[in-house]
Amino acid sequence: MSTFESLEDRRELPPLALIAGPTASGKSDLAVRLALAIKARGKDGVVINADSAQVYADLTVLSARPSQEEMHGIEHRLFGTWDGAEACSAADWATAAREVITEVHARGAVPILVGGTGLYLRTLLDGIAPVPPIAPEVRAEVRALPTAAAYAALQGEDPGRAAILAPGDSTRVARALEVVRSTGKSLADWQSELTGGIGEQVSLHPAVLLPPRDWLYARCDQRFVQMLDSGAVEEVRALLDRRLDPDLPVMRAIGVAEVAELLAGSLTRAEAEARGAQATRNYAKRQFTWLRNQSPPEWPRTEAQSFDPEVLFVSLLRN
Repeated sequence: MSTFESLEDRRELPPLALIAGPTASGKSDLAVRLALAIKARGKDGVVINADSAQVYADLTVLSARPSQEEMHGIEHRLFGTWDGAEACSAADWATAAREVITEVHARGAVPILVGGTGLYLRTLLDGIAPVPPIAPEVRAEVRALPTAAAYAALQGEDPGRAAILAPGDSTRVARALEVVRSTGKSLADWQSELTGGIGEQVSLHPAVLLPPRDWLYARCDQRFVQMLDSGAVEEVRALLDRRLDPDLPVMRAIGVAEVAELLAGSLTRAEAEARGAQATRNYAKRQFTWLRNQSPPEWPRTEAQSFDPEVLFVSLLRN
């Protein structure tokens, strides 16, 4: 049974804490306070990143990666692990996370997943579809199609997938079309054969943070201004100097485009602030919606503006 369908009482299995929430919701701080509460009870807690921007070494500031001071001496893993020249897929991250979690459990410590990337969490817990490599000629043919043409083709070749995708979602449309053309099976068929998930091997202790949106958006605005004042401009300048492929995830991270335009002189500081803050709010809204509607209904949700680990993780801390 999928972890995203049911939470069972498996107290005999090793514990895994999970803190999910939109950007600027206070996840990182809560993870550290939970680790400190675990330490006060004689064990170690290890914070493991599950955010698709914080995996990149190039995005210290714009990803709001915790500083050494904010870590309070707690071990943090998978933060800044990937070089920006290498795309970190959900499968890549899940493989690394499984290894870290196994290592942490082996020394009697408690892993604490923290992040807002739903696909990362789903892949780790439920597994990944074993889609074989796409034939290069098929990929080239599909990626050369205009988005409208690719969507029209998908409607004929995989109408089920086309029905749940936005016509303008070029990345997902192309992926679905190349899969069905290369393998002869739809993406949904492959996804019914998920493998490699750890959800049935751990005792999961989740918490979903869904604070009031007005409060969250105000924090998003404040955070982006602080990023500009704390090295984001220099960070993007260094990133641009690397002349990486603009389609790489690190180049499409929230704030990179806005700061790049500021550096190019096409945006004023005030305009960059406004656009960057709006992009951050939009991202937080998408995360908020996904977590509210797509995370398992049995995962506890909290709508507070502050979070107490002693309350949210009472079952974990008393074991």
